[in-house]
Amino acid sequence: MVYSRLSVSVDAPRSAVWEALADVRSHVDWMVDATEIHLTSEQATGVGAMFECKTRVGPLRTRDQMVVTEWQQGTLIGVNHVGIVTGSGRFVLADNSKGGTTVNWEEKLDFPWWVGGCLTSAIAGPILKLVWRGNLMRLAQIVEDHVA
Repeated sequence: MVYSRLSVSVDAPRSAVWEALADVRSHVDWMVDATEIHLTSEQATGVGAMFECKTRVGPLRTRDQMVVTEWQQGTLIGVNHVGIVTGSGRFVLADNSKGGTTVNWEEKLDFPWWVGGCLTSAIAGPILKLVWRGNLMRLAQIVEDHVA
């Protein structure tokens, strides 16, 4: 299993950060590992929304299928990964003491045995954490540039 808990402080109000997170299709703008995102449900937001994300990290590629399992307007988006790679992810937003927003991202991924299972997790984990940290930094920059 790959487990990661990351956070970034964004110099922008929570509503601006939420706007950037709420439309999952826009995640390709700041997630370098997400090359395409397509809705697979009529519903675009909220619990039950489903989407497919073409993911690429180096030479590794997959179609990650996800369903939104948690949605608290302005505060929380949680998903389950239900494709080849399984697991869960959550974005939690909180106001911080500097008047901005703290974005917390938690991700748990399991790779099937036939793509290396634990070995793949051990190799991919540190790489994914670096990619995800960069993703959060890009998100912060995009939101901060938008509100400036």
